[in-house]
Amino acid sequence: METVFRNTQLVLQFIWDHLVFINFILAVIIVFFQRKDPKSVWTWLLFLYFIPIAGFIFYLLVGTDMHKQKMFRTKEIEDRLNRSIRKQEISIRNQEMDHQNAVLKRYEDLVLFNLNASGSILTYGNDVTIYTDGNEKFKSLLDDLEKAGKSIHMQYYIIRDDKLFGDICEVLKKKAAAGVEVRVLYDAMGCRSVRKKLWEGLRKAGIRTAVFFPALLGPLHLRINYRNHRKIVVIDGQVGYTGGLNVGREYIGLSPRFGFWRDTHLKIEGEAVQALQVRFMLDWNYASRSDHMSMEHYLSDVRFPAKGECDIQIVTSGPDSGMQNIRDNYLRLITKAQKSIVIQTPYFIPDEAILSALLIAVNSGIEVSIMIPCMPDHPFVYWATYSYVGTLVMAGARCYTYENGFMHAKVMVVDQEVICCGTANMDIRSFALNFEVNATIYNQEKAIEMTDIFNEDVKQSTRISQNRYLSRPLWVRFKEQICRTLSPLL
Repeated sequence: METVFRNTQLVLQFIWDHLVFINFILAVIIVFFQRKDPKSVWTWLLFLYFIPIAGFIFYLLVGTDMHKQKMFRTKEIEDRLNRSIRKQEISIRNQEMDHQNAVLKRYEDLVLFNLNASGSILTYGNDVTIYTDGNEKFKSLLDDLEKAGKSIHMQYYIIRDDKLFGDICEVLKKKAAAGVEVRVLYDAMGCRSVRKKLWEGLRKAGIRTAVFFPALLGPLHLRINYRNHRKIVVIDGQVGYTGGLNVGREYIGLSPRFGFWRDTHLKIEGEAVQALQVRFMLDWNYASRSDHMSMEHYLSDVRFPAKGECDIQIVTSGPDSGMQNIRDNYLRLITKAQKSIVIQTPYFIPDEAILSALLIAVNSGIEVSIMIPCMPDHPFVYWATYSYVGTLVMAGARCYTYENGFMHAKVMVVDQEVICCGTANMDIRSFALNFEVNATIYNQEKAIEMTDIFNEDVKQSTRISQNRYLSRPLWVRFKEQICRTLSPLL
């Protein structure tokens, strides 16, 4: 024992004596072995300078890039999608698309961009229901689960072992016993507090489960990057749900800390559900490894009957993508705005391109309105958010803090014509590090409805005026500056 203690002392003494040289080697690794944005590299180098060794260990946990290879081995699905993409691209370029939707005509270039960049097929005639209260959303979801006759595919980032998921489990078990195929996909980090016993109980009831990016060291989750932040439910291939709500008591307003949980979630019926189904299949096939879902069984050429008047592209992105698809979709929407841009997001940490585009919009006379929470759920992220919002406030944007609980909606509306809504926050983590899914909806009626919802939220919000922002206390300014400096790491 004495020998081990002595050797440990010698190792620590060696590290201390050569700390400058070791730190230099680690800095070289960060700079030359990782292709990163220069601002991010400098932030990591500063972190390493002020917290030697430990800073590099933290970098290994949260900062390293994934291997430059596709995470999903799904060639059969990709081949089919590629054929559909090429067919639709030719139709757009030859101006063969049916432009009864005037909004779609004006955003034809955005449709083509999403088609080429992310393989987002344009779907027609969808019906969309907007939920802003978790109680309403989960009531609707439970009703639709009860009606399931063939399949239930459910994917969430966070699932809590509480009464809400207990109610859902009762329905899932009953449906599985009746012969309905039930699959539940969850993220290892988001569901780290859930006991294995719960998943084992589901499997014993005939429900198939899979975990995305499981921890390497049992219950110890070291990697906080590359999480699957998507929320998708597909029922019988006909009804789909996606948006900001996870499964837990806080999402139905039962958390004493947050109170009312203001979120936005979508129920979609129509062709776009098939795009959500494809996304679930890709994620499931990666996570399950052995229990793969086949194209022939779940995808068909049968056209969906028109349920409504919403034309939709389901846009997905993640660290396995060659481009930041959702971020680029946001950016293209901002640059196309002529009158107004409305944004609701719990985290506002834009990259340089998004921030510059919004500043250009404000200075071009476009009305830019942004709403964030009045309270932090992640303090560092919140004060970085407040700093970036302050930049837009000083430029002339209308910015608000939502005071009636916690604001968790992820929505952008442009010119009261197009909505982009889903799981992606307006931050660098959602743009580059997490797996996300958004619906881009080309429909004026729904865009006006979403804008009206924003305006109702304004009544329960406080505007951040220029005077208010300039009069913030010195300690708030200090927190903002520190957190904004660290924003590439958040």
